[in-house]
Amino acid sequence: MAITPPTPRLERAAFAQLAPDANAALIALSKAIDASGLEKTLTELVKLRASQINGCAFCLQFHLNVARGAGVGLAQQDQLAAWQDSSVFTARERAALAWTEALTRKDQGAEDALYAQVREQFSESEVAFLTAAVGLINAWNRIAVGLKFTPPGAQ
Repeated sequence: MAITPPTPRLERAAFAQLAPDANAALIALSKAIDASGLEKTLTELVKLRASQINGCAFCLQFHLNVARGAGVGLAQQDQLAAWQDSSVFTARERAALAWTEALTRKDQGAEDALYAQVREQFSESEVAFLTAAVGLINAWNRIAVGLKFTPPGAQ
């Protein structure tokens, strides 16, 4: 049996054209997160990790391209799937990745102890925007997986 790549149901540009208000809302949230003061490298790690968990090829490639341009190191890119066993992530990044996993995986919860660890690294406002970033990438993952967006080229 030959393994063939998925056939797109709808491409990214078509989604934007067919659902312009939804697309604009997602982009507006992205801009708010970018303007929040959270480090771009950190938010890209969050987006990549959620996309790994959700199996979203489009978002993985898209955010790998962005992460490379934002200065996310190669070691972090290579070791992200095993971040818990890696020493290349800061305490702040580790807290953000743990929060990302808790909010992305259905079988885990955002326990009070984890929230306390996140609050040790992030202000209350930063936690709000970090949580919004996780929610946003999960929304994009579900859209891109559901519609089978073709991943962009690697950069």
